[in-house]
Amino acid sequence: MIASLRGRVMTVRLDSAVLEVGGVGMLVQATPGTLATLRVGSEAALHTTLVVREDSLTLYGFAGSDERDVFETLQTVSGVGPRLALAMLAVHTPDGLRRAVASEDLAALTKVPGIGRKGAQRIVLELSDRLGAPIDAAEGDKAAAAQLQANGAHHEQVIEALVGLGWNAKQAQQAVDAVTADGAHGADGADVAATLRLALQHLGRS
Repeated sequence: MIASLRGRVMTVRLDSAVLEVGGVGMLVQATPGTLATLRVGSEAALHTTLVVREDSLTLYGFAGSDERDVFETLQTVSGVGPRLALAMLAVHTPDGLRRAVASEDLAALTKVPGIGRKGAQRIVLELSDRLGAPIDAAEGDKAAAAQLQANGAHHEQVIEALVGLGWNAKQAQQAVDAVTADGAHGADGADVAATLRLALQHLGRS
């Protein structure tokens, strides 16, 4: 079991990154939010989990241990594999998933591509006592997203990530514009992951 990685970021793609660890390039699959925190040439540390199949060994990486733990728990649901679990964490934060399961919010769960109503019902049923209680971080996410308003380069990162997830450029641009339209936005600094999460939630409501 590879529980974590620390090394220099060699490449960042739409759905993965390569970290050089001890002279070896390790390919890590990750959510757009996690990938947006990586910078080529800089050192990064990721919490990881290794998924073993008969024909593959796939490493998944996360910015935080809670996200990794939720990723592993999601896969205990029948019909939920690593790719779908990763998609769920691309659309919702770990606490967002906890709230959706705790409140039986099927609409929130079906915002994830690949999850229909029956699948959402199964997730609620099987995870009702496994994810734990949510720790509300919604306000923190909104504040971090607000910082992205004045930074066009970060907007482009979010748009590129959305296109990589299957939306067209126009839809991606409209989603980013919608979640950064508040005139109060514009503080210094930026959090690409938070704005990406809000854009995905916006697209799920469209």
